[in-house]
Amino acid sequence: MLQLHLSYAVARAGIPAAVSFRRWVAATLQQQRRRSAELSIRLVDGAEGRELNQQYRGKDYATNVLSFPVELPPGIKLPLLGDLVICAPVVAREAAEQDKKLRDHYAHLTVHGVLHLLGHDHEIEAEAERMEAIERRILAGLGIPDPYA
Repeated sequence: MLQLHLSYAVARAGIPAAVSFRRWVAATLQQQRRRSAELSIRLVDGAEGRELNQQYRGKDYATNVLSFPVELPPGIKLPLLGDLVICAPVVAREAAEQDKKLRDHYAHLTVHGVLHLLGHDHEIEAEAERMEAIERRILAGLGIPDPYA
């Protein structure tokens, strides 16, 4: 069972519907063989995105997606994955610059963020290649073109 909590700190115009986010998260969980999960996605403006990126990553700019995996105490088994923060103006700018459909870019960043919550990373090249391959498979299953092409 998927429990997805969406919150909007921006106007919803141009942002995909909640059902789309649910579909993208569910596809990622299914591909990773996760049966249940709970997570939150917060859509923010550039100021909040920049503030969070500065506070948690020491980078003074807004980024497209931030992932905050939950850190449960030892022995506690809950389906809680954590939180994603998606910066709407950065997503819109990147989609335009990369000539991608806005909805497809949201899908990619949602899948990417959920994979981070599940423990995937891309700090070293082999991990990045593995994570990108997983993203491509999930997105292809959703009818979305390769975001890395």
